[in-house]
Amino acid sequence: MRGVRATLPRKYEGVSFDRPPISDMAQAPQSRAVVEAVRAFIDDLDGNLAAGRGIWFVGDVGTGKTSLAMLISKLAMQAGRSAAVYSLPKLLTRIRRTYDLDSGDLSYSEFFDRLTSVDLLHIDDLGATKQTEWVLEQLFSIVDERYATQRSMVLTTDLAVEQLEEQIGPRTVSRLVEICGDPLPLFGEDQRYRVA
Repeated sequence: MRGVRATLPRKYEGVSFDRPPISDMAQAPQSRAVVEAVRAFIDDLDGNLAAGRGIWFVGDVGTGKTSLAMLISKLAMQAGRSAAVYSLPKLLTRIRRTYDLDSGDLSYSEFFDRLTSVDLLHIDDLGATKQTEWVLEQLFSIVDERYATQRSMVLTTDLAVEQLEEQIGPRTVSRLVEICGDPLPLFGEDQRYRVA
C-alpha cells in the first residue's frame, strides 16, 4: 500500500494484551469490559473486517484508548490484512501534501483510493483539529466511502458523541456509529502521569 502509513509508531510496536498498559487495564474495574470487548473483536477479526465492522474508543486523555486501537491495528497487520494508521492531524497533513504537484507523492485521488481501500483504517484523536469546511469535507468523504464499501475503521476520540457531532458533523458521526457501534468508554485518571 505505497503512499499510506502502514506501520505502527515505534512506541506501540510491542503493544500486547500481556504487557502494560493493556494488562493493567484488563485488571482495572473501569476498563476491564472494554479490554474484553477488544478481545472479542480480535477473536473474530477476519469476520469483522470482512463485514466492515469497526470499533472505537471515547474517553479521557491517557486512559489507554490509543494503546487498544494500536493493538487491533497491529494484530490485523500480523494477520496479513492491509491497514493505514494515522492521527487525524497527520492524516490531514498528508492529504494536503497531495495538492503539491512537485512533491512526487501520490495525487489526491490515488491517496484517497488507497486510504479508503485498506482493510482497516485507524484514525487516532478524531476531533482533535480545528473545524473548517475543508476538514469536514475530507472526513466525510473518507468515512462515507468506507461506509459505502463496508470497510472497517478503528478510532479514538476524547469527545463524547454529542461533542463529536458538533466538531465533525452529525452525518459523519452517524456513519461511524453504524460502522463501529457504540463507542467503548474509557474514563479516569491520565495514566501517563503514573509512568512519569
